[in-house]
Amino acid sequence: MLYLIGLGLNENSISWEGLGVLGKCKRVYLEGYTVDFPYKIDELEKNFGRKLDILERKEVESDKLVKEAKKEDIALLVYGCPLFATTHLSLLMEAKKAKVKTRVIYAASVFDAVAESGLELYKFGKITSMPKWQGEKFRPMSFMDIVKQNESIGAHSLILTDIGLKLDEAISELEASASEKNIKLDKIVVASRLGTEENKFFYDNPKKFKTKRVSAPFCIIIPASNLHFLEKEALEKL
Repeated sequence: MLYLIGLGLNENSISWEGLGVLGKCKRVYLEGYTVDFPYKIDELEKNFGRKLDILERKEVESDKLVKEAKKEDIALLVYGCPLFATTHLSLLMEAKKAKVKTRVIYAASVFDAVAESGLELYKFGKITSMPKWQGEKFRPMSFMDIVKQNESIGAHSLILTDIGLKLDEAISELEASASEKNIKLDKIVVASRLGTEENKFFYDNPKKFKTKRVSAPFCIIIPASNLHFLEKEALEKL
């Protein structure tokens, strides 16, 4: 059996159901490539009372887990909601092809927590990701095409930021991409360490964020222009 278990947003957010399953698994793996964890891994190990093996993308995307799950119960722990990333859905599909039993145990995701900004969740459009640019040769801006699509229907845009990306770098990428795509940026929201005791929301002009100290993990929200008056009030109080 292959268990895909969501960790939620802090070191204590795993569900009772998920915690109970860990006790019967022969091996417990931790997916370690999609987020800068807002806590130390040894805190998880202490809470769970067992060693966690950290896996990188190539290992999760290989047949390693499926092969092991044919013989014994194993679990893959994922930050936030276990199916937020498409990689994990692909893993489930591969397991089903191999006739390996699977079970998903859910937990809170970043998309749940951004509601604390005051922006209405049903007004969010497609979620996109901002990659970390590598010099002048790797400067993808396709995430801003999604923002443009959302803007055209009056929807908010949630932008997830790449692991290792610092806030000043993210803001520079955001401004350069918006300029290239002819998108006018007004005030944006930056949400930091969602679901933890250090949870923070900031609402300001992008240029103001270049000097702010914001801890990872963080995400960016570009609010729609047609804000409800309650959304406006909530944002102004951030």
